[in-house]
Amino acid sequence: MKYSQDPRHAARILALQKLFEQNFKKNQPENKRHLDFSETSLCSINRIKKVDKELCENILTSVNKSYEKIDKVIAKLAPERPIDEVSRIDLQILRIAIAEGFVEKFTPNKVAIDEAIELAKEFGGEASSKFVNGVLGTLLANLDKYNL
Repeated sequence: MKYSQDPRHAARILALQKLFEQNFKKNQPENKRHLDFSETSLCSINRIKKVDKELCENILTSVNKSYEKIDKVIAKLAPERPIDEVSRIDLQILRIAIAEGFVEKFTPNKVAIDEAIELAKEFGGEASSKFVNGVLGTLLANLDKYNL
């Protein structure tokens, strides 16, 4: 398992938590949407000492700009599990990996997959790492079928 002391892994942890927060806020009343966790508070909660801020920002920007395209790919890769039935954490993890390793390609795709599996083990449910691995492995094996 990766440690949060790796600045790049720490960046992915923060990006995951910020994306989860954004997704959660969409379903909140207007008067509660202003509440959010700062980077400082997330680092404190996660006991992170050093974070690759540039990577974190790249992930957030990439996912936010491409999530509709990414979700269409996820839907094709996991047809037995509709997007609205995928756990919110697993969905954010898949979005991060696909954005950084396949859409924007600022991380080698195999590294993005490995990191996604680690995040799924840390933050997902019992079957999350297997689901994430299966979806991303299928994407890697069939890249020519997807418009990324």
